[in-house]
Amino acid sequence: MKYLIAGLGNIGSEYVNTRHNIGFKILDALANASNIVFEDRRYAFRAEYKFKGRTFVLIKPTTFMNRSGRAVNYWLAKEKLSPEKLLVIVDDVALPFGKLRLKPGGGDAGHNGLRDISIMLGNQNYPRLRFGIGDNYPKGAQAHYVLSPWNEEEKKILPERIETAIEMIKSFGVMGVEHTMNEFNNR
Repeated sequence: MKYLIAGLGNIGSEYVNTRHNIGFKILDALANASNIVFEDRRYAFRAEYKFKGRTFVLIKPTTFMNRSGRAVNYWLAKEKLSPEKLLVIVDDVALPFGKLRLKPGGGDAGHNGLRDISIMLGNQNYPRLRFGIGDNYPKGAQAHYVLSPWNEEEKKILPERIETAIEMIKSFGVMGVEHTMNEFNNR
């Protein structure tokens, strides 16, 4: 059993600790805890994580957020996987900070990374793990907000929420999307 886990974000040191890069941050935490290293490959930094007989191909697209579909589409084809074996990790301003929500498919909710993936795949039928970053910004300032760093209060809570996201990734591969949704979505 093999899965493609795509943590979305933007490359470059100026984006490292921003809200928009939570997908990168979660996969980095998983890699660090598992002593695996990302390699610079075509369209993405790639690593492999093995857990309970499953192989998780972890990618952090290097195509920038708004062009994430190119990397996801390429790696799905390269690994010979269907969209049901894909899990995309993204930030979500519609969820309160730290809220995690797994969905088996659906719309992009205005998220440019998800929109580009859906366009490249030709459908929206792929699982996604949304990490709530809140909407504590004035009207018209969403772009600035998502590209800004975490505040001090968020930094205190972030490690525990990232750990829960990692548990959800593992559960997705071992138990499936429905079980993982039932187990984690209301925590």
